[in-house]
Formats: sequence, C-alpha cells, structure tokens
Amino acid sequence: MGVQYETVIGLEVHAELKTNTKIFCSCPTEFGGEANTHVCPVCLGLPGVLPVLNKRVLEFAVRAGLALNCEIASFSKFDRKNYFYPDLPKAYQISQYDLPICKKGYLDIMVDGTSKTIGVTRVHMEEDAGKLLHGGSTITASHYSLVDYNRTGVPLIEIVSEPDMRSADEARAYMEKLKAILEYIDVSDVKMEQGSLRCDANISLRPAGSEKLGTKTEIKNMNSFRSLQRAIEYEVKRQKEILEEGGTIIQETRSWDEEKGITVSMRSKEEAHDYRYFPDPDLVPVIIDPQWVSEIRDSLPELPDARRERLVNEMGLSGYDAGIITGSRALADYFDQVAAQYNEPKTVANWLMGEFLRLLNAGSMEIKDSKIAPANFAALLKLQADGTISGKMAKAVFEEMFETGKDPEAIVREKGMVQISDEDSLAFIIEKVIASNQGSVQDYRAGKEKAIGFLVGQVMKETKGQANPGVVNKLLKQKLDT
Repeated sequence: MGVQYETVIGLEVHAELKTNTKIFCSCPTEFGGEANTHVCPVCLGLPGVLPVLNKRVLEFAVRAGLALNCEIASFSKFDRKNYFYPDLPKAYQISQYDLPICKKGYLDIMVDGTSKTIGVTRVHMEEDAGKLLHGGSTITASHYSLVDYNRTGVPLIEIVSEPDMRSADEARAYMEKLKAILEYIDVSDVKMEQGSLRCDANISLRPAGSEKLGTKTEIKNMNSFRSLQRAIEYEVKRQKEILEEGGTIIQETRSWDEEKGITVSMRSKEEAHDYRYFPDPDLVPVIIDPQWVSEIRDSLPELPDARRERLVNEMGLSGYDAGIITGSRALADYFDQVAAQYNEPKTVANWLMGEFLRLLNAGSMEIKDSKIAPANFAALLKLQADGTISGKMAKAVFEEMFETGKDPEAIVREKGMVQISDEDSLAFIIEKVIASNQGSVQDYRAGKEKAIGFLVGQVMKETKGQANPGVVNKLLKQKLDT
C-alpha cells in the first residue's frame, strides 16, 4: 500500500472595505467608473505626496478583528512591501508586516455535522493595487494588458488563516463563514464577482501523521465558492499524482482556469524577505485607546453563530434550517421580521427557503430587491393558516406578490381566490361527485383507501381548486362510511 497523504490548506482572504473614500486619500471607492478617473496624485504615487490614514479603515479593521476573536494591538504600524508590477504605481504597496492590527483569532465551521475551529493568524490593513485588463482569455495567453488605477488605494483587510483546513469542503465552509461575518458587521459588501472579496489558497500535502509541512503552492484568481472548491480539489489531485510518481512539488504561484478546470503555473513564489519590507516613513504608528476598542466591541451586532443558536434554542428550528437562514444577514433579518408578525418560525423558514429563495434565484435577485414586505409575507401565511386560502392558492398569491408587491388580501379579493370551507356549500358538490363516480365509490368501500384521493380531486376540479381539501376529505368519508 502506498503512502497516505494529508492535505494542508491555509487561506489568505482580501476584503475590500465599505468606506466612501480610499485608505490614504479622498478619492471615491465606488465600483466601476471610467478607467483612471477615481485617482489623484496620492493614489497614483506621484513624487512629493503624503498619505494620511482614513480613520474609518482603522475602525473597520478593529471591528473585523473583534468579530474574529482576535487580540487588538495597542501599537501597530504600516510597512512598505516592495515589488515591481504594472498595477502598482509606487513600486511598493503600503501594508502591515510584523506588527499587524489584529492577531491570534479564530472562527468555527461546520462540515458534515462536525464543528471545527480554524485559527486566524492575523488581520492587517493595506491598500489595493490597480487592475490589469488582459488582452486574452488568461494572463498567460495575453499579448497585451491595460492598467486601470481606479482601484489603487482602495482599503483592504487581509485575513490570514492558520493552515488548519484539511479538505476543499472545510476551506469552502471557512470562506462562507468569513463572508457571513464580514457581512453581519457591515465592513464589506463581500461581492466576490466584483472582486471585493478575494481569496488565495495555500495548499500542500504531507505524509499522514507527519508534523512537517510539505512544499506549498498558492492558487490565485478564484472569485466564487465553487471556484475555490474546484481549484483546491484539482490542485490536491495534481500534487498527489506528482508525489506518487516520485516527483517533487515546486513552490510557486498558480492561476485557476475556470473554463478548463485546471490550475496553471504563473511564477515561482517569493518569500517574505524578498519583498524587502521596511516601516513606512510617511505614516506615524497607530496607537489605539482600549476604551475605543471596547466601544467598537459593544457596537457589534448579533453574529452568525449566536443568531443560529437563538433560532435553534428559542425558535425551534433545526440546525440545518438555522444554518441556511443565518448564512446571510439579509435573509436572517428578513426571517426575524416575518417571524415577529407570524409566530410560527418553522412555517416561515419553510416558505423562505422554498418559494422565496426559488423566486429570488430565478430572477438573479438579492433580498433587498424583493417587493414583498415582511408584513405582507406574514399576512399571507395567516390567510393560509386560517383556511381563507389553500396551500396551492397561497403559492399563486405569493408569486403575484413577488411580481407586484401588492398585499395578499387585495390579490385574493381581485382573483376571487377565497377557499370554500363551508360544509353546506360543499355538500351539494360532494353528492354530485359521488353520483358520477360510482366505480371509485365501490373501490373505496371495498377497502381501497386511495380511491378517496380521486374523489377529492374531482371535488377540487368542480370548485376550480377553491374547496378546502381537508373539509372535502372529512365530508366524503362521512358520506361513504355511512
């Protein structure tokens, strides 16, 4: 039997912060805009300019560190990370090296019903680089590249994990949890497709039981959870095949090719000392008042784990349902608003995860785009619960609400969709159906229970779906059992 290998994964995640202006100047941070229009002498790195730290960036970094259970440094500083690349106009990036703002944190993930703690090595502040627009399908296949400096100087936090993940599933769960936390504390819009949440994965293999880390590769260019999972799975397979054939892994940076489903070599990987870090002489050290940190800690909202616990322990949801709902702050807030007006949490959860998310996904919409007010959502569920409309009608009304934003009572009135639950009104129709379907009546009386379903269906057809199925079932059985 060959050597068994253990996968070791660490993630470096860059989150763009939701500030109005850049980290060291007053240029706007908004996404888009004509190339090279959101720039000034500071973010273009022109001679003689001086950067000034945006205090909001510092606040957001502390906020993220606290949400990730980190220690907040009372003394921190900025460093210059030196490298030459076309999207870096100064030929250095202002970042943090040996004294980051946050360190020694953790977050908990759940994979296949098992909880695991993943260490967070550090969270530090830095400026983003510009954006290269390649003249080909991939960076390696391009004949030219254009540079847009609008993103240069946009504030980032880099969140570096410990190499605690052992599978692509764990890496994905970590990334999903991290995204949820950053969304809950409102420091980033976490839109992976726009590049405001980006992830690099460090992957290595080692013989099972070994403490020594293997040679790692770093994968870049992953802009979705699916890409992250697929890229890691491919890279683990690639490295394993090399090792099993007696080869060696080269420490390098690789790119993920989404179309081909493979990783592609980009360049050999630099060590930290190759960047020639040194303290930035233009920026004073950051000294933080512990009282300010306490105020930020007190302002944190209910975080995903605490909210999930509340939904399970106080509202009776399953762990699975609570996990889905709390995975997005917008969905969790919406759930709370509906449940506050219709106190049947399980029913609310079923509708949210079923019809509501189905319609949102079909329209590629976000929750904030929905026209259904939480009060109207609750009103619909009440109409179904009190028997005014059937479950089938409720779904039709819900779709109309989703399209128009109208309240459910108005739709029910307009379409004449009130459910018939009155026994006297249904008695005549039931008599008619029994008389017309003697074969099914005889089948039922001969012990074929399923025949009742056909008869219920005939009553529903006669009433154009408006009869209350429960009442119809009861009346039919009363008639046929006598």
